[in-house]
Amino acid sequence: MKIAVIGTGYVGLVTGTCLAETGNNVICVDIDKTKVEKMQNGIIPIYEPGLDTLFLRNISQKRLTFTTDLALAVAEAQIIFMALPTPPGGDGNADLSYILGAAADISKLVTEYKVIVNKSTVPVGTANKVQAVFAANTNVEIDVVSNPEFLREGVAVEDFMKPDRVVIGTKSERAIKLMTELYGPYVRQGNPILFMDEKSSELTKYAANAFLATKITFMNEIANLCELVGSDVDAVRRGIGSDERIGKRFLFPGLGYGGSCFPKDVQALSKSAEENAYDFQILKAVMTVNEKQKTVLVDKILKYYNYDIKGKHFALWGLSFKPETDDIREAPALYIIDLLIKNGATVTAFDPEGMENVKTLLGDRITYAANQYHALRGADALLIATEWSLFRNPDFDLMEESLVNKVIFDGRNLYDLQKMTDLGYYYNSIGRTLIENEVLIDNQ
Repeated sequence: MKIAVIGTGYVGLVTGTCLAETGNNVICVDIDKTKVEKMQNGIIPIYEPGLDTLFLRNISQKRLTFTTDLALAVAEAQIIFMALPTPPGGDGNADLSYILGAAADISKLVTEYKVIVNKSTVPVGTANKVQAVFAANTNVEIDVVSNPEFLREGVAVEDFMKPDRVVIGTKSERAIKLMTELYGPYVRQGNPILFMDEKSSELTKYAANAFLATKITFMNEIANLCELVGSDVDAVRRGIGSDERIGKRFLFPGLGYGGSCFPKDVQALSKSAEENAYDFQILKAVMTVNEKQKTVLVDKILKYYNYDIKGKHFALWGLSFKPETDDIREAPALYIIDLLIKNGATVTAFDPEGMENVKTLLGDRITYAANQYHALRGADALLIATEWSLFRNPDFDLMEESLVNKVIFDGRNLYDLQKMTDLGYYYNSIGRTLIENEVLIDNQ
């Protein structure tokens, strides 16, 4: 099939590349000429495990191409995916200007039947708005389909190639036939393609992300309570995760959720409810708790140092909002850095993929290390904000040689409590009983 994908961010580039991988001819469109030229030369603009192999293979086999020429892409495509940003607007609702602007541009170019697919995360009713844009600009028959993405950064290729479900919102039999043909190769193992009306499809995406964000936030609240009553959150997590009604995933406590999806989607759903005169109290609580959870590590640090960290120097492992991505949007590390600096401390950070993005954002407000151990040199304590695999089994002897004090504040619960105590570390994590080593608690 001939496909156009408008927008080459995380969703657009993964979508276009994975669609090309099953034999479709895909042309990706972006207004950024420099970015397009790099992609045409085989330079991938994002870090996503496994994407580079598919990206280069499909470029070499000429199934995946890139252009700034929207008219060319529209003319050739049977199905046009819109994978454009929907950032929070000033009122907290999703900004649809990119979506509606692209729809207007496309509507002036279509000369025959097309399926227009909303791949972006959009509020309920967006498909109707896009349909209205086309109706105002052309008499050519088109169908607007809602097809939300459920891609997890870090495993997005696997999620696309082997989805647990595909959600498609349309009432058009013609569109259903085309979308079934398109997605057939991805659901050969029997996972469903779920067809529903457009509004239900749009709400399904928001509901899924909001539920997962709520699950994460609930577990963080349990972790905070565990610290107060002396319980072990890991034991509690295993106890409730074994209940098949609850499940094991999204129960690991930490520094709250971040990234490009959960924060804006929870906010947008709450705003949508408000506009329909519904007080979505759970979502309001989720947002409040998550905002506080991002900096819970700083609360622990300030308490340890008697609320005076002026002149202290901290090593920070992890900048991206989660491992296996270079995405730093709403990353807890950024909030931690900001508070540490405001309290007079300095920071040296290391992240396998996220440092260039942080350099662009923060510049020389912090320093950047060549590797995780270099970050420790001269540090009063180590802070862990992202659970990258290479942080899970470090050389503790080498760490001891570099750290001024054997002090770790772990926002991701990477290490065993007893082991850290046996190694002589002061080790403070999330939701687990603090085993204090009296010899090391010298915080003056």
